[in-house]
Amino acid sequence: MDVRSRHHVTISGRADGRVVVLSHGFGCDQNLWRLVVPALERDFTVVRFDHVGSGRSDLSAWNEQQYSTLDGYATDVLDLCRELALGPVVFVGHSVSAMMGVLAAAREPEAFAGLVLLAPSPCFIDDPATGYRGGFSAADIEELLESLDANYLGWSGAMAPVIMGNPERPELGEELTNSFCRTDPTIARSFARVTFLSDNRDDLTRVAVPTLVAQCSRDAIAPPEVGAFVQKQIAGSELITLNATGHCPQLSAPEETAAAITAFAGAPR
Repeated sequence: MDVRSRHHVTISGRADGRVVVLSHGFGCDQNLWRLVVPALERDFTVVRFDHVGSGRSDLSAWNEQQYSTLDGYATDVLDLCRELALGPVVFVGHSVSAMMGVLAAAREPEAFAGLVLLAPSPCFIDDPATGYRGGFSAADIEELLESLDANYLGWSGAMAPVIMGNPERPELGEELTNSFCRTDPTIARSFARVTFLSDNRDDLTRVAVPTLVAQCSRDAIAPPEVGAFVQKQIAGSELITLNATGHCPQLSAPEETAAAITAFAGAPR
């Protein structure tokens, strides 16, 4: 199966515009970008896709060995860029996808005009020895993964609203819960371990393309210290703090998110 079919690739917007690739995070699919796409389509060629194992991707292409680390997902990103042959792209990676973009850009910088790292985290686990704050203790993450393994649907119902934030807008948490619940539990368990146990702090210094780090003002998953750390490690990168709260600003604050992507992607390179 070709790359477009494997990842259920969707292309829209201006054929003569700079290419913006939108990459979703854990438990999600390309549908979670739908609210920012109309604004981006006015200026850019917009590419959306589903990671293998998510959304309407070809589930038969998933295997645990290939996708046991973020490198497997980064390889898919590079394959996608080559297959589409659209020239250097601005890659927008949400949450764990931000680190996929980091790994891909470190391997083949010529494929990227820039990176937008939206609510990124290179490591979710605190590292007291270095003073790094990821937001969770090792025990927190172990407990989270044990709960997910024991009852994935129950875990989804409990965690999705926490990840989404915005308790005054419960429909957002419900949408993320439904997205989690649509994911095959076996694949979700594997992807969760990759997401929450990866440590890509050392990879940040390998990025040599223009980079925007966009964090949310309040985020239970990626606290402000994480965004500051990422910006400090990537030479020449820019850090902005969105007014948006929660971990999914493309849903909770789509206009602000689209404006930030547009300002960065539309800047001269």
